[in-house]
Amino acid sequence: MAELTQNPKVSPKALVEMIKTPWALILALLLAVAILDPGNWIAVVTFAGKALAHTGQYILFAVLLLSYLKATGAEVMVARAFEGRETRMIFLAAVFGGLAPFCSCEVIPFIAGLLALGAPLSAVMAFWLSSPLIDPPTLLITAAALGWPFAIGKAVAAVALGLFGGFAVRFLMRGGAFAQPLREYKPTGCCGCGPKMDDKPVWKFWQEPERRMRFRSEFVHNGLFLLKWLALAYVLEALLVNYVPADLIARVVGGEGIVPIVVAALVGMPAYLNSYVAPPLLAGLMEQGMTAGAAMAFMVAGAVSSIPAMAAVWSLVKPRVFATYLGLGISGAIVAGILFQML
Repeated sequence: MAELTQNPKVSPKALVEMIKTPWALILALLLAVAILDPGNWIAVVTFAGKALAHTGQYILFAVLLLSYLKATGAEVMVARAFEGRETRMIFLAAVFGGLAPFCSCEVIPFIAGLLALGAPLSAVMAFWLSSPLIDPPTLLITAAALGWPFAIGKAVAAVALGLFGGFAVRFLMRGGAFAQPLREYKPTGCCGCGPKMDDKPVWKFWQEPERRMRFRSEFVHNGLFLLKWLALAYVLEALLVNYVPADLIARVVGGEGIVPIVVAALVGMPAYLNSYVAPPLLAGLMEQGMTAGAAMAFMVAGAVSSIPAMAAVWSLVKPRVFATYLGLGISGAIVAGILFQML
């Protein structure tokens, strides 16, 4: 009984997790500005607040769309893209990779189930390369921060990279590579979301109480997720614009030619945060001299090397397939940056 009456204590692990949240980092950054440069605090907060308010309409539409896709069970449409001839599977996997409403934990059991059903590695690679690059929320957020031409260019790059990777793996497999690409994998089922080919999407989801509850849950979860990461992104952009010299950015990733694009791709792979933070940061970098081609290369390379994307690949396939994934991603990012710069 005495233990029940004692005040609960926050464990060190829980405290560390609280400190690591985007909200805590936002408060820490704003507090640091208030202490170290109080005269500039209002300018930083105003810049971040206006940018977040401008993107708010895109966030609302993106969250509604994503919640609708999850509530209707539209994942089955993606699963069906992995049926039929291999060439057709590669094309559909590259396209649906940008439309799939999967979270980072869902994609692992989903792909594991597809591979268990006999889907070829070439089609899976096409999906893996295109999926981290674009989805409905990312498309809208990129358009809000960088404009529709950049957002559409990224979507085209996602599909093109998926096709490039899928057909490259198909060619290598015909030469005898990747005969046994998979690790021994047992899905943990963290989201309970393996592909179910016999299911059909229920477009009028509001007629079923369980789907209505899922819509509400997804709306709240995704809304808070996007809000916290975009708030952090715009605070970081405000700090970047106010404190990083423009000539420094211009020297590193500015100027014409291929070198800035290659540098941006190589920097983007280890430095990337996620698809929601990157567009506002790149908007600030482009204002200070970063070229459009370098920005595209940074974004493409970073998405491929994001932790959820790499974890999904690493958990299922052997190291040589993982290395191929990264190699295709970085080379595709450089090519995408060069083509976008030219166009």
